[in-house]
Amino acid sequence: MKKIFSITTVLLLCIGVWSCKKDDSEFLNVQPTAFLTTDQVFSDPSLALSVLADLYNRQADFSSLDNGWASFADFSESFPSENGSTYIVQRTGWPFDTWGLNWYDSYTYIREINLFLARDSASTAFGENLKKRFYAEGRFLRAAFYFEMVKRYGGVPLVTSTLDYDYKGDVSSLQLPRAKESDIYDFVISECEAIKNDFVDETSGILLPTSVKSRATKGAALAMEARAALYAGSIAKYGALRTPAVSLPGGEVGIDASKATGYYTIALRAAEEIISGQAGAYSLYNIGGNLSDNFAALFLDKTSPETIYMEDFKVGGRTHAFTTNDQPYSLSEEGGDAGRLDPSLNLAEQYEKLDNTYAPFATTDASGKRIVYDNQLDIFDGRDARLAGTILLPGGTFKGGTVDISAGTYLPDGTTNSTGVGKDGPVNGLEFRTQTGFYIRKYLDPTVGAGKRGTGSAVAFIRYRYAEVLLNAAEAAFELGQPDKAAMYMNQVRARAGLTIPLTPAQITFDRIVHERRVELAFEGHYFYDMKRWRLAHIVWNGTPTTLSDLKSNIGSATQHSTQPWGLWPYRYNGTSQWVYIETKPSLVTGSNRFQFGNYYTAIGSDVIGANPKIVRQPNQ
Repeated sequence: MKKIFSITTVLLLCIGVWSCKKDDSEFLNVQPTAFLTTDQVFSDPSLALSVLADLYNRQADFSSLDNGWASFADFSESFPSENGSTYIVQRTGWPFDTWGLNWYDSYTYIREINLFLARDSASTAFGENLKKRFYAEGRFLRAAFYFEMVKRYGGVPLVTSTLDYDYKGDVSSLQLPRAKESDIYDFVISECEAIKNDFVDETSGILLPTSVKSRATKGAALAMEARAALYAGSIAKYGALRTPAVSLPGGEVGIDASKATGYYTIALRAAEEIISGQAGAYSLYNIGGNLSDNFAALFLDKTSPETIYMEDFKVGGRTHAFTTNDQPYSLSEEGGDAGRLDPSLNLAEQYEKLDNTYAPFATTDASGKRIVYDNQLDIFDGRDARLAGTILLPGGTFKGGTVDISAGTYLPDGTTNSTGVGKDGPVNGLEFRTQTGFYIRKYLDPTVGAGKRGTGSAVAFIRYRYAEVLLNAAEAAFELGQPDKAAMYMNQVRARAGLTIPLTPAQITFDRIVHERRVELAFEGHYFYDMKRWRLAHIVWNGTPTTLSDLKSNIGSATQHSTQPWGLWPYRYNGTSQWVYIETKPSLVTGSNRFQFGNYYTAIGSDVIGANPKIVRQPNQ
């Protein structure tokens, strides 16, 4: 009996588009209407592409723009200004089953990719170039999903062909053990290497151009290879150094330290293949003008030469509500939904001064007296341009309007009152307004209608970009004892942010590596897994409340503990147009992030283990 494909479960090509020439986002947007047999689907390139589109749409990300603002509102990098989400800053610690992917849904997805690959191979209706591209894309998506699984679970059963049950009662052939954690990373790396030259135009057979960004390309495969190898290398090195107890005797969790150098070598080689132009001409985004505006524009411009691979959206098709949820309240389009994601002072103070030094924002002078600023933005002068490109600061602008951020009035006797509180806050406990004194700027869409629930935003979520490739190369080179090369790559990223005094090779340290990724890649889904792979999570999130002294000291240190989000509240000075600032912990922050050894890997449910006794439990749980 022929199997039936329910095309209601996939997204077809745009109406009237019957060629695979539409390389980018259009293939993600049209609703299906029919039921077709497998033979019918894989005899028509357009229908097969619709199946592939569904697989693309179901990729897993830890954070994205369409899975809610709250995925970014944790780890003390921000405050969640929504009453239903304040538990994030009121709990102490996370459960062991947090951050996982549904086990059964995951293997359903992997099975569907394996079926796609088998059917693509068997099809006689596709040209060889098209079959090659489809096959490479399927393998890319499968590798990407296993990468997401290994980041969460460590080693998982590795299934690369379809498994079928004969309904005779014996399921032993389907009960596969967990692979070693290193085996899964090796699989991801080897798949990327094997397919990198197979992303070709179906007519000419030449490599796809860098203008293709929402489907896999050679650049995307190499970027994933570099990132995966870097993760594996750091788990091997720092797991042995900092968390030797976070391991299993069979290698399902933990990677032998002897493998670290090999993984770092692969990471550097893959990153440098992109940097050298072998995957096409990628470069840092630089359209001139204000450096902070340039950095913010990078995330709005879908033609950016920096973007390697992205999750795309389209008005009239699939959009997201990131801007609706997170825009400044006073400048919101519907007067209600706004302000949920408030970056923390903990993060803001990580952005360096232009002389490459770290310092808290100057709120008092040497005698302890409040500094009075003539303009609201003056306190942030002379900083890394990524600060104002990532965070919407007090006095900053959005859609041509100035955010109205004021906590009230500061009087000469040192007291404060609520006279002159801004429309955008900060006010303790007032949801949808900032409670830290900051709003998010990264990804915020100024397009008319983007802040409305009925319309939504089409801003893309960038999964891989060139700046990360440079930082991956810098980290791998540093770990391999090549500080000259590490400095060269890191300084390129820093110069784009206005940090034009190059760091010397001697100044490239582990702390610098950690710091640079935190400020460049903030709110892009990296921070949490960086802390995990470096085995810093239990040190940074140690459950101890963050004091003002903690906040102001050890800035730039990889081990600075940060368990509670703080804010920086601006006050008008004595009824004038001048300003003073006070560091403030929002009153709703009552918990402290506490990361335990058992949190390094997501718990595997007892139902999974009960159904398959070959699955071993996670350590420290």
